Amino acid sequence: MPTYTALTTLTGKSQADALGEAMEQLTPEPTGVGVFELEDGSGLWEVGGYFTETPDAAGLALLAAAFGAQPFVVSELPETDWVAHVKRELSPVEAGRFFVYGSHDADKVPADSIPLLIEASMAFGTGHHGTTLGCLRALDRLIEQGFDAGKVADIGCGTAVLAMAAARVWDGDVLASDIDAVAVEVAEANLKANGMAGRVTCLEAAGFDHPELGAHAPYDLIFANILKGPLVALAPDVAAHLREGGYAILSGILNEQADDVIEVYSRVGTNLVEREEIGDWTTLLLSKNVAI
Repeated sequence: MPTYTALTTLTGKSQADALGEAMEQLTPEPTGVGVFELEDGSGLWEVGGYFTETPDAAGLALLAAAFGAQPFVVSELPETDWVAHVKRELSPVEAGRFFVYGSHDADKVPADSIPLLIEASMAFGTGHHGTTLGCLRALDRLIEQGFDAGKVADIGCGTAVLAMAAARVWDGDVLASDIDAVAVEVAEANLKANGMAGRVTCLEAAGFDHPELGAHAPYDLIFANILKGPLVALAPDVAAHLREGGYAILSGILNEQADDVIEVYSRVGTNLVEREEIGDWTTLLLSKNVAI
């Protein structure tokens, strides 16, 4: 059975919620409607519906006009295909010197940027989510301050965009690990697409549970963009694998969870340097045994 998507963007949560409710009254009815904020600082909200019958183009056009939204883009999707969605809806992301883009936007790469190609099929880790964007911004600020990392670990790497960003800047050892074997394959594919095959060592591991991760410690910089629970559990291992004065960039933390994470890491001697909120998410920059 074919699946159709109808997707648009507009400004303002209340308008987006109202448009989502109005979509549910369409005939044929959508099987589901989603409303969420694009956490790239654009202020845009995405509204999308899924249909098992061809949606009513005229009805969608009227809704877009009525709510001040962009014209709906309707596509027939094969099963579990996010590619068309991301190509249409996600613009490139700038995070300081880093420019994260899909191949469909290759002509938009600024000459003075550090480009990171993440193919459009990879929904999470494109840089649009506040967690990934926050990590890239924190990395950019460290570089701006003259920090140099010879050894970097990206724990829970996903697309490996953070590991690739570090490897673009520094010539040292960069390792990226993920508990999900598919994520490791994605990471390796992204490295190849960026002309960086072999530049980052990709490992399947839960946390630091891999001999290679231990063998390369201590690290100058550790990324962990996961969730509060795993971050709290990893605190002793992050501290143990980080050199004195080294940095950890942590995200996947809801704003209201940040103080708890900071407190747990302070108990293992890894202290807050700075924090940044993007949308609902906080990114933390910590340093080992350096009281700020």
